[in-house]
Amino acid sequence: MFIRLLSHQWKEKTRSNFWQKSVIINIVIGFFMLIMFSYLILLGLFVDELIKEIRPESDPFVVFSGAMLYYLCIDLFVRFMLYSLPKINIESYLHLPIKKYKIINFVLTKSVTNVFNVLPLLVFIPFTLKIIVPGYSSLVGLTWFVIMFIMVINNSFLLHYLKRRFVDKPIIAGVFAAVIILLMILDKFNIIGLSAYSSLILVYMVNNPITILIPLALLILVYYINYMYLKSKMTVEDINVKKQKKVDSLSRIKYLDSLGELGEMLMLELKLIWRNKRSRSIIMMTPLFLLYGLLFYTNEDMSNPVMLIFVGIFMTGGIMLNYGQYMFGWESSYFDGILANNIDYQKHFRAKYVVIVAMVVLSYVLTIPYAYFGLNILLINTATFLFNLGFLSFTLMYFAVYSKTRIDMTKSSAFNMQGMGASNWIMIIPFFILPILIYLPFNLLGIPNVGVAVIGSIGLVSLILHKSLMKFVIRRFEKRKYIMAKGFRES
Repeated sequence: MFIRLLSHQWKEKTRSNFWQKSVIINIVIGFFMLIMFSYLILLGLFVDELIKEIRPESDPFVVFSGAMLYYLCIDLFVRFMLYSLPKINIESYLHLPIKKYKIINFVLTKSVTNVFNVLPLLVFIPFTLKIIVPGYSSLVGLTWFVIMFIMVINNSFLLHYLKRRFVDKPIIAGVFAAVIILLMILDKFNIIGLSAYSSLILVYMVNNPITILIPLALLILVYYINYMYLKSKMTVEDINVKKQKKVDSLSRIKYLDSLGELGEMLMLELKLIWRNKRSRSIIMMTPLFLLYGLLFYTNEDMSNPVMLIFVGIFMTGGIMLNYGQYMFGWESSYFDGILANNIDYQKHFRAKYVVIVAMVVLSYVLTIPYAYFGLNILLINTATFLFNLGFLSFTLMYFAVYSKTRIDMTKSSAFNMQGMGASNWIMIIPFFILPILIYLPFNLLGIPNVGVAVIGSIGLVSLILHKSLMKFVIRRFEKRKYIMAKGFRES
């Protein structure tokens, strides 16, 4: 039965319109996946060299084991943000003589092969074979690998339960991320040595292989909890429950009512983002963009001003880029209805611009604490913030009107290239390369602060001319709207 259900899933995927019409995209995805796999294998082979450079007096095995507890926590958070739970059209099987436990076991077992479980193995296997086995013994290496593999699978099943229970409560994921960051900071300043406890526990377990029964028992428990939860929901009544009974928190924003038609469009834009998995998962990735600075600024060797500009653009505008690339692709399923109705395009675009402004402003405010690492970082982030807000925002909207690929909003954004066309790749060039090209001449002339000021000035001038830039984008949209509609229908 497992093989038969798996064949049904494979046929459903390969016979879909997106699979049939996006062979090139699938090849590109495969190519990038191959590159990522290669990098992870290399990381596993040379991570000991990296550890020796940072902590030459320490044992790489102990240091690496100490980081595993943080890795498992971060892995769980990233899965919550990006991972799309495996689905099966249960209604099609409930009326057939198939035991429910077989369907439930299939749904849970299928998740074991997801990419989030495969990626860590590409690091763990080389690390075990190169570091642990030669330095200790084959038994120690096998025990350590089995423990880590069980914990990774345990994370997978734990994520299933948490995401099904708390998918509509992303604030829980935010609190969890904040706790992880706080623990990492406390560990860095030797206030709470969580990494030391992690290494002690793992070292003790590999020296006593019988302790493998502990993570194994935990795995069985989490699997059982998932099984019972899914079993309780395996009824037609539970499957067909509609979410409209739940009061939408967005509808409580009364201020938007005072803005008239613009407020109504802005409300629809917010609902589009929050009610769909594809858009919501992108927005919930915001903490990952902001954490990039924490990883970058704490490295004393990474003080290149060109890289600081790149980081500033990335942190203050990364979420804007993800939104701007797909702002019309997200509307592809009802784009014909937008054109058929008497909609004021000026207000339609203005609503999207307000969302962009809110994203950029919020991202910038959250990066202000990075001034702790230097006033120059605050100045660069301010300049890139203005550049994103004024110039790049309209550049993104201009390129977005060249989108012609339909996007399935029910799918997660993780490893999902649907809707990614040539215009999406092109708009990345001015987003990251242009501010660096503006800055480089001034840096070579020995006046880097002037270069930073020029980047900020371009953004400020663009803000002053925002009405003219908006009209320019709308004119381009009016020339392209029927081409876009045709592309959305055919894709």
